[in-house]
Amino acid sequence: MRKALKSISISMIVLGLLFVLAPAALAADASADTIEYQKAIVIGACILAAGIGVGLGAIGAGLGIGNAASGGSSAVGRNPDAQGKIMLTMLVGMAMAESCVIYALVIGLVILYANPMLKYFPALVG
Repeated sequence: MRKALKSISISMIVLGLLFVLAPAALAADASADTIEYQKAIVIGACILAAGIGVGLGAIGAGLGIGNAASGGSSAVGRNPDAQGKIMLTMLVGMAMAESCVIYALVIGLVILYANPMLKYFPALVG
């Protein structure tokens, strides 16, 4: 298991280096086709970043909300008289966890539609 994980890690590092160093090695004149390819790469990276960011935010909030529901239901099982206070506290905690997902969604939408990094690529913004 450990050898397989090590080989996967090494192959991912090599693949990442290939993706990072390939544009510099294959750089050519900035023709119209090259600018279109670069624009497609930047837009694709933005879409990928937004999707991964929102997905990770949703996973984290899902785990937090599940943990809160588990703790709340076990606490109500142990002390049914305190159900009102426990449920109120649990729902406030769930709302806070859900607000993290909404924040991740807003950041994802900013990356997609109002990307501040595109000003560093003036040839692509055209």
